[in-house]
Amino acid sequence: MKYITVLIFCFCHTHLFAQQLQLHYDARHSIATKYNAKNFMTFYFEYFKQQDSSKAFIKPGSFLLKTQADFTGDKNNPGKFYMQVSQSFRFWRPKIFMSVQYSGGLGVTEPKQYSYYINNTFSVGLNYPFQWKGAYLNSVLLYKYIPYKKPSGDFLYTLYWWKGLWNYTAEFAGDFSVWTENKNHGDDLTKNLKGKQFYFFAEPQCWYNITNKFSAGSKINMYYHIYTTENILQVYPTIAIRCKL
Repeated sequence: MKYITVLIFCFCHTHLFAQQLQLHYDARHSIATKYNAKNFMTFYFEYFKQQDSSKAFIKPGSFLLKTQADFTGDKNNPGKFYMQVSQSFRFWRPKIFMSVQYSGGLGVTEPKQYSYYINNTFSVGLNYPFQWKGAYLNSVLLYKYIPYKKPSGDFLYTLYWWKGLWNYTAEFAGDFSVWTENKNHGDDLTKNLKGKQFYFFAEPQCWYNITNKFSAGSKINMYYHIYTTENILQVYPTIAIRCKL
């Protein structure tokens, strides 16, 4: 599973710093009752820093820490936690960066015996930040390793974007990712499966800036083979508020 990394990726600026809190109401149960037990709130915290010194031998690029908590548990307690941390750097002149990334988490279910881990994922690869028609983008190609009982090593491609609209009164941001994984994870459920499974995840989002710090908006979570093995695209919009710290 791959998640998501969002919002202000102005990668061509140096010493860029941003922190933000987001609170989303996800109405996926109302949209697709068959696949979702309830609607819930999701809380995000993100810390992003861009620094690129041209003097140091090892030139640090972007650093991102993102956490996500879904309040899917009994009495709306947190039922899922996810974390992603990544760092890019370079020690050459072209602004193509080496990138290392870790992600993982866990989920609590009812009944408790079906609780699960979001498997540790370790990734390394390249990212290229650029601008296009006033938008800031970052193209990332990683090789990721998931230590299932039968480990899976695959390529993951992600494109991040951010663009200010109407004199930065509004923002259009988000990312999408595509990757593959082995169908056979070495457990009893998948031991007879063969080949690779294709995955797609996207989270485009729009924000209207009420003040310099507070925004209202929506994110559209899009999943293919993330929560079901059926060949369907699941699309779940949210209603959200955001605070920049």
